[in-house]
Amino acid sequence: MLSLKLPRLLSIHQVPKGYQEQGILFGYRPPRSSAADCLLSVFQMTNETLNIWTHFVPAWYFVWTLVGRLRGPGGREDPHAWPLLAYLLTCCIYPLASSCAHTFSTMSTRARHICYFFDYAALSMYSLGSALAYSAYIFPAEWVNSTFHRCYVPVAVFNTVVSTSLSCYSRFLEVEQPRFSKASRTLAFVYPYLFDSIPLFYRFYLCAAESCTEAAILLHYKHTVFAFLTCFVFASHLPERLAPGHFDYIGWGCLRRIKHQLSKKHESVQRRDTSTVG
Repeated sequence: MLSLKLPRLLSIHQVPKGYQEQGILFGYRPPRSSAADCLLSVFQMTNETLNIWTHFVPAWYFVWTLVGRLRGPGGREDPHAWPLLAYLLTCCIYPLASSCAHTFSTMSTRARHICYFFDYAALSMYSLGSALAYSAYIFPAEWVNSTFHRCYVPVAVFNTVVSTSLSCYSRFLEVEQPRFSKASRTLAFVYPYLFDSIPLFYRFYLCAAESCTEAAILLHYKHTVFAFLTCFVFASHLPERLAPGHFDYIGWGCLRRIKHQLSKKHESVQRRDTSTVG
């Protein structure tokens, strides 16, 4: 009978420093895994499983949405829909690239860098896709065809190049200067987002002044709140830094520790009973 052996998981002290994540104590895959081991680990509960699946599944949802738009009325024949199609394409590429990066990042140190280079480039492309959509659909009427509007997309392209370069370069500083590396990478992601969102923030200002209740604006409010929350969680390593080991698998670490504590109590009771009998 054919049997598949799942990769052995390691603790934080068994992997090189470049592989370690703050607050994550267990669930690491071996640093020199084969491609087959990496694929098998997708179906194993590791500290990357949630990252892999929460990117992989949405990627195919956006593929389905993009295909539906292409086959729908207008589609590619409607020039007004092209920015939306470009944005949806980046929505497909970014989570799929991130899923692949998290899956195959343990093949080697070099492969880890290459995987995340593609991940960062895809994230920057998503930022550019957002800028294309904002330029076409979000700009306030009084800003349309202004100097800022004409320069908006070219600057977004430049930001994409800078963001990708800075985030990739930050990987080489992880071991010697981890804080500077983290700050550089956070800046590389935050700055393009803030620039792209200038017309949106201005629309927020106008909407607040006029007390409007547009459904689209309310949706953008929620999107912006979650974007800032994502940045905060990424930069702060919360909540795992407050309770190391408890969020190795998003909650599974708690169960593992409870089981460990119960096992220790059981052993202590057995020792006490043995000593009493003796």
